[in-house]
Amino acid sequence: MRYTRQELKQDKFAEKAAGAVHWTVVHRNMLISGAIALVVVVAVATGIFWYREHGQAEAAKKLGDALVTYNAPVLAEPVQGSQMVSFTSATDRANAAKKQFYAISSEYGFASAGQWAHYFAALCEIDLGNYPVAEGQLKDVEKSRDMEVSSLAKLVLASVYRNEKKDSEAVAIYKELIDHPTLSVPKTTAQLALADLYQTTQPAEASKLYEQIAKDDAKGPAGQIAAQRQKGAAQ
Repeated sequence: MRYTRQELKQDKFAEKAAGAVHWTVVHRNMLISGAIALVVVVAVATGIFWYREHGQAEAAKKLGDALVTYNAPVLAEPVQGSQMVSFTSATDRANAAKKQFYAISSEYGFASAGQWAHYFAALCEIDLGNYPVAEGQLKDVEKSRDMEVSSLAKLVLASVYRNEKKDSEAVAIYKELIDHPTLSVPKTTAQLALADLYQTTQPAEASKLYEQIAKDDAKGPAGQIAAQRQKGAAQ
């Protein structure tokens, strides 16, 4: 049989009652002050909890809206009478989405959705050809406590380094991701990226990686891709 905390204390209540009453009278002002402080702390904690929960929901909703913009079709002319979001150029779409993503990451940086928004803002910078800006943003995102968004930021940062001819920095990131895989960036994904880089710089190493991936993931998509690329490199 389990007893409640109150029941467990009942046996000691009588012997302590007189002393407790006297202590309460002597320390009345302190108790009142303490009670007020406790109420304030509880109220603040409750408010923070509510704000964070409410903020998470708001951030997620705004992120969803921004992703609609990010994935909107590019059409020569808007569809008359349609409520579908569309743009007449990829540049206009990237600029519009970037504005939304940055606003979300700025306001809800504490939330997971805010960190993902920051990541997508960096992708928009890449779409716009702003590689130095994208590099800086991705370096910020890779510091996220969310390992999934952090890993993706590192993977994209490596591609930015490759575009900037900074292969050594890209190789270092790929090796880190291989050693510390996540759901968003599995080991085979990082291995494939590294092998692709090695194709032009170290073809023998690329071949070894493709062979290893094909062996480890024989029936998976990464293994099939690796086998195809290894076959293509041999031709």
